[in-house]
Amino acid sequence: MPYFDAASAAPLHPVARQALLAALDEGWADPARLYREGRRARLLLDAAREAAAEGVGCRPDELTFTSSGTRAVYSGISGALAGRRRVGRRLVVSAVEHSSVLHAAADHEDRGGTVHQVPVERTGAVDAETFGRALTEDTALACLQSASHEVGTEQPVAEAAGLCRAAGVPLLVDAAQSLAWGPVPEGWSLLAGSAHKWGGPAGVGLLAVRKGVRFAPQGPADERESGRAPGFENLPAIVAAAASLRAVRAEAEAEGARLRALVDRIRARVPALVPDVEVVGDPVRRLPHLVTFSCLYVDGETLLGELDRAGFSVSSGSSCTSSTLTPSHVLKAMGVLSEGNVRVSLPRGTAEEDVDRFLEVLPGLVAGVREKLDAPVAAASSPAPDDSLVVDALGKRCPIPVIELAKVIGGVPVGATVTVLSDDEAARLDIPAWCAMREQEYVGEEPADRGAAYVVRRLS
Repeated sequence: MPYFDAASAAPLHPVARQALLAALDEGWADPARLYREGRRARLLLDAAREAAAEGVGCRPDELTFTSSGTRAVYSGISGALAGRRRVGRRLVVSAVEHSSVLHAAADHEDRGGTVHQVPVERTGAVDAETFGRALTEDTALACLQSASHEVGTEQPVAEAAGLCRAAGVPLLVDAAQSLAWGPVPEGWSLLAGSAHKWGGPAGVGLLAVRKGVRFAPQGPADERESGRAPGFENLPAIVAAAASLRAVRAEAEAEGARLRALVDRIRARVPALVPDVEVVGDPVRRLPHLVTFSCLYVDGETLLGELDRAGFSVSSGSSCTSSTLTPSHVLKAMGVLSEGNVRVSLPRGTAEEDVDRFLEVLPGLVAGVREKLDAPVAAASSPAPDDSLVVDALGKRCPIPVIELAKVIGGVPVGATVTVLSDDEAARLDIPAWCAMREQEYVGEEPADRGAAYVVRRLS
């Protein structure tokens, strides 16, 4: 069964498995103890730290192992903000950061701090100059991911780091998705990563803090990991994480080129095979193994279920696959279609035959989902006598409000409007996105007794 969700968790690398099993026998003792078994464990921990630091591009004494990538992010943000509290309490983040960064930012706001979100372009990338202008005198910390977890777009880290350095603001980089493919450009002050993203075991994160960065670890003090990650180290997992990072880096150039070719095939073939599809993210500055696309008139949860039954494990940023029924904050910030969203992230070793079979089965599955939802094949063309039309889609979830709009837009004269009443948060994103795809005019949103009224003018 092809597994196409490496961006969530990559399969355990064979080197990680070997290192884990070996370390279970050799690294079970307390590395803080001075007897023989403790010294042996300490040697393993030091070797793992050196290997991971080499992969990150920092000194070994700048790197801390944590219990997860999320914990690394939380510790990095809280420690940097506390260390620079005399400068100010302003935190700058991009609008498409990983949820762990945004959760830490929300906690900072709850504690009386301020957060400024820098918007992104439709590709999902920030404009470096816009990011730089957000760095005011009272900015304590800035955060920018190296590459998007959701759409694969690479961020201008080098340019942003230069602007942060000029402003005297430390930059924290979430490098979880990109570390497998190469080091982050120089200039960052703090960096977070997560082993299960590159084929290491789950439960190991890393936090690098450059020497000279003001940093005050939060929470009770502990003698482990320089006081930055309390608790007994999971040494076998740490050893496996460091070994697998070195291994995937050795394979990165060749495997990255191979997977990029497969992703290019998906990017080109899906819009040709499936009508009404938007491929999102930067087509050039992106991770080699990840592609995201959205299908009009498709329930994301249903489509993922059909793909699962066909033997493909993929993920989605569609609101229909979320328990909160709110669209992905990344897709929302980009202003792209969220309904029927599919993220394909290929693990190392993915076979061409699996990608070809995915392309074979996808069109039929999308067509089947659309048929079940009674989605329009083509918009009606007979003009209606009225100059405007109101569609009541209250209580209906994605993608029904957009489907109802598509069914009736051809029934009003050119220049007339259709107003869609909807209380689904996804409509705020998907109706404007539909207008852009269909070359109709999105007039705007108006208040309504329930939900909101979205006004669309027919242009053709």
